[in-house]
Amino acid sequence: MSREVPGARACERGAWRLDAGRRMRGRARRDGTRGRTTRVDARAREDVRARIEALRAENEALRAEVMGKRSLGGGGEAIEGTTEATANPAVAAVEAKDEADVEVTERANAYVGDLPIAYEGESEYGAKAKAAATEMAMETTETTETRERREPDTAMFAEEVPERPTPVPVTSERASVEKTEKPMNIVFVSSEVAPWSKTGGLGDVCGALPQALVARGHRVMVISPKYQNGSKADALYNGALDTCTRAKIGCFGAEHEVGFFHQIKNGVDYVFVDHASFHRKGSLYGDSFGVYGDNQFRFTLLAHAACEAPLQLAFEGCGDRYGKDIVFVANDWHAGLVPTLVASKYRPHGVYRDARTICAIHNIFHQGVEPSTTFPCLGVPTEWYGALEYQYPHHMRAHELDEGRVVNILKGAIATSDRVLTVSQGYAYEITTPEGGKGMEGLLLSRANKLDGIANGIDMDEWNPEADPDCAAPYSVIDLAGKLECKRALQKELGLPERDDVPLMGFIGRLDWQKGPDLLQQALHDMMREDIQVVMLGSGLPELEDFMRWAEGEYKDKFRGWVGFSVPMAHRITAGCDLLLMPSRFEPCGLNQLYAMRYGTLPIAHATGGLKDTITPHNAFGDADKVLAGTADVNQGEGVGTGWLFNDMNADALMWAIRSACDVYRSDKKFWRAMQTQAMTQDLSWNNAARKWEQVFEWAKMDPPHCG
Repeated sequence: MSREVPGARACERGAWRLDAGRRMRGRARRDGTRGRTTRVDARAREDVRARIEALRAENEALRAEVMGKRSLGGGGEAIEGTTEATANPAVAAVEAKDEADVEVTERANAYVGDLPIAYEGESEYGAKAKAAATEMAMETTETTETRERREPDTAMFAEEVPERPTPVPVTSERASVEKTEKPMNIVFVSSEVAPWSKTGGLGDVCGALPQALVARGHRVMVISPKYQNGSKADALYNGALDTCTRAKIGCFGAEHEVGFFHQIKNGVDYVFVDHASFHRKGSLYGDSFGVYGDNQFRFTLLAHAACEAPLQLAFEGCGDRYGKDIVFVANDWHAGLVPTLVASKYRPHGVYRDARTICAIHNIFHQGVEPSTTFPCLGVPTEWYGALEYQYPHHMRAHELDEGRVVNILKGAIATSDRVLTVSQGYAYEITTPEGGKGMEGLLLSRANKLDGIANGIDMDEWNPEADPDCAAPYSVIDLAGKLECKRALQKELGLPERDDVPLMGFIGRLDWQKGPDLLQQALHDMMREDIQVVMLGSGLPELEDFMRWAEGEYKDKFRGWVGFSVPMAHRITAGCDLLLMPSRFEPCGLNQLYAMRYGTLPIAHATGGLKDTITPHNAFGDADKVLAGTADVNQGEGVGTGWLFNDMNADALMWAIRSACDVYRSDKKFWRAMQTQAMTQDLSWNNAARKWEQVFEWAKMDPPHCG
């Protein structure tokens, strides 16, 4: 529903309008339904329900035999899920009172029964369909002319999105969190932390991983700026209390004073560094004119303040100072000065000798590069210049006299930290190659024995299909009926034809070169030749936003585009779609594919970075029966896979994966259900990731300091 502002331009392009004929038919169906409701009083409906319940109890055995054996329109194709009313001969006799009503009822029940095996189970939509069919069969006062005007189709079963049902019971106990035998004091330093500040996956990691580590018995502090940009997000910091502690930081030719605010959430000490440079309108790193020119200054302050916080901050009633025996986790270049400062300013003077530093790389594309003349401003001893100096190769220099020397903060972090960690094993390998290293591949290769990759986890409570307030209905791995309701509700909300037999595909992400939406643009005409539906959610490059608007107008029954971002809509797309498209050129880890698999939505992704690590490719030779029974050994090739991966970044490779997925969806419904089962039963929790991070911390503590 192409929109930048809710309601704007969507009407102009007809994104939400159906043609006049469809509107008239929809209105006729609604009017007809209301008419029938007024003519059949409450007592008659109760009598019908009582009769059906009695017949259902008497014929349960017969229903078991008839289930799944009924043919659609006499075509000979078996249909699973035949309703009790049509399987019961007594009800069939009642329906036979009117031949036209029998025909209408059979057509309605055929639609209800002909569902993918993945959606077996009772649902609100199924209950509405059976009730509507029974009411039509029992009504005798309606005229033949009125019945002939009736035109039952999918819309009659979903005139309104049903009220949110009571969540289905949790299908399995959440795995208990095992306490560590070696608790540590851990300090995360990050430019963003959810929910206070977030632009991407970095904020999610620093918001959720520390809480998982605390649950395992560690003491964790997260240090981030206290942003004030005049938006509603400023109110999130109201819960943080001023510690009344100030630190004086010498950098950029002057002494700067910063304050510290403290808030506890789920056992984690969140500390926010307060300084005027973090108070401005715009986003965290820039505004409409580009990135802020003083970002190097702002994050130099953050790094110095982070080194002082464990020594100075004593949280009254919450434990003493963190002290000197800690593990620093410096996330991306914004916190990259922390390992260099620990090695150059503290360890030589006997401070932080027992501390260890981890350089965590979330996206190596951003390295904090500034002219070499800015080095004296960083507050790092002069003799450590070589740790931060980087020289561009000849082809990247401005002119022949340009030596290409710069200060690279991320390079300094890699060179001086005790270990280097990134967000997936695949990405850990890619950044050691010329294609993925962005100039750091040589240094990273030299530290390969200290380089690790650990895939991110997800918040299992926020992303929980059994209790998601943004979705139309709850569902679980053992009862996927609610997923069909989510699909129909999403189709209805987007104005797409409500069809269960059509694979619904979604894209959620930034519209930029990294995420690969231009590949979807290249493949769009081939995709629209298939019997599929596509919805895209995101914003970014104007030309790609315009593409989404154009595609929606060109393919009114198959494509919808939402320009912008909406967290509730992201949840509804994740729950309602059958497949998620992730054609990223590079993806350090990625979270959307993890969310999708949690919701039984199978990803189609480019085989890169964390996508290759977290998605198990479709295995046509897997044992679907064992997967459904929970006895498959996926390490021995018995698994069926959790999605599709394509290796080449081109439209042909993408279309191969799409056609393969659609073929399984339509022709092998049990196998599709098995893939959903394998995807939904994975341990995607942060607790699983926290155990692996904990192991890296222990390795770092076992070795002597790398520098200083």
